[in-house]
Amino acid sequence: MNAEPARNPGNTAPGWEGLANGIVIQAAVDYVKAQKKLRADPGRKDARKAIAEIEAFFHSAWFSVLTEADPDVLLERLRRESKAA
Repeated sequence: MNAEPARNPGNTAPGWEGLANGIVIQAAVDYVKAQKKLRADPGRKDARKAIAEIEAFFHSAWFSVLTEADPDVLLERLRRESKAA
């Protein structure tokens, strides 16, 4: 059996790099969603908590293992994206 593993069409990096990219991409998607929820309802504690956790992740040693991206540049871009959408 030579079955090919399923692939995420937005993530074409092989092996562990693909997994690392997927983790960072999912955190970014979750961050934008939480920002939008908070903007719609500033009292949402779940959105505030999610934002704080994701910002902590982006500034963590684990994040720097997964990517060489600058977390502050990424967060600023995600904030702008969440406001534009």
